[in-house]
Amino acid sequence: MSATAPDNDHASMTYAAAGVDIEAGDRLVDLIKPAVRRTHGQRVMGQHGAFAGMFRLDFNEQIFQRNYKEPVLVACTDGVGTKVKLASELGIVDTVGIDCVAMNVNDLIVQGAEPLFFLDYLGLHKQDPETTAEIVSGVARGCEIAGCALIGGECAEMPDIYDEGDFDIAGFAVGVVELHRAVDPVRASAGDVLIGLPSSGVHSNGFSLVRRIIEKRELKLDRAYASLGKRSLGEELLEPTRIYAQPIVQLLRRYRVKKVVSAMAHITGGGIEGNLPRVLPNSLDAVIDTTTWEVPSIFTFLQNRGDVETSEMYRVFNMGIGYILAVRPSFADSVVRQLQRDGESARVIGELRPGTGAVTMEGLS
Repeated sequence: MSATAPDNDHASMTYAAAGVDIEAGDRLVDLIKPAVRRTHGQRVMGQHGAFAGMFRLDFNEQIFQRNYKEPVLVACTDGVGTKVKLASELGIVDTVGIDCVAMNVNDLIVQGAEPLFFLDYLGLHKQDPETTAEIVSGVARGCEIAGCALIGGECAEMPDIYDEGDFDIAGFAVGVVELHRAVDPVRASAGDVLIGLPSSGVHSNGFSLVRRIIEKRELKLDRAYASLGKRSLGEELLEPTRIYAQPIVQLLRRYRVKKVVSAMAHITGGGIEGNLPRVLPNSLDAVIDTTTWEVPSIFTFLQNRGDVETSEMYRVFNMGIGYILAVRPSFADSVVRQLQRDGESARVIGELRPGTGAVTMEGLS
């Protein structure tokens, strides 16, 4: 009688065999510690790797420079969308973390808030500590640019959900604004001047259309197309979303009494036409002169290669303007100069007029 073969179904099972490597996760915590610590100031409490992050609100004048009499917490959450697919395909993952921070804090400052802290969430196929550390280092870099602290996060290893090489990233930001300084759209009035701040390219919206154009026209991400300059198409598309927090926060601090800025908008999916009405009363129209700025070449490239109508381009993408402020007309020149001194290529792009809450894009061919 032959010996019975061992039954593998009854072999000892492990978490690692199921696709989750606990030791790799522990190694990641050590790898990202220096980058995370660079974002911490006096208000961050607790140890790296704790169950939750702690952050002190300003209340002790001997420790903190700014104290809030009537603080209002402002919070938002967002991700990077399908831009992560391009990052994964190209193996360039250190910039989408900046995108994640930008998509959150740029929304936060619209309310007039100062970003305080940020937490990130990563969903992964498999934990590769070195690769994941690159992603988190981008998050930390974004927090440094925004002036907020990275006080926690989560890396979830889920091989049953994500295909090999795939990942997703999302974030959560919290800020604070003094009650009487919170931006309220009812302050906007006819005659207010619209000031635009340039984008760095596509940012993190519209990538489903971008990827569709790439697929249908068989474009090469690693190719440097003449109309885009020396960088490859992939590098151009992965240019991180601009973070507007520091110049906007600095601008608002200069006007502690006068409410010079009446409204602000972060131009994301839906373009100017979809985002500016969100911060304006229904009694006003926004009139935009599209000839006041030069559309970045990446948009012209995508439009020509994808045969996309101009109206659709402006409906989907930021088209070169990533942030808009509505300011009192008598202060417009001063605000533009101050933003320019802080490194922004600010320019007047339109005005508010009596109307019904619509946006008119003048100068489109």
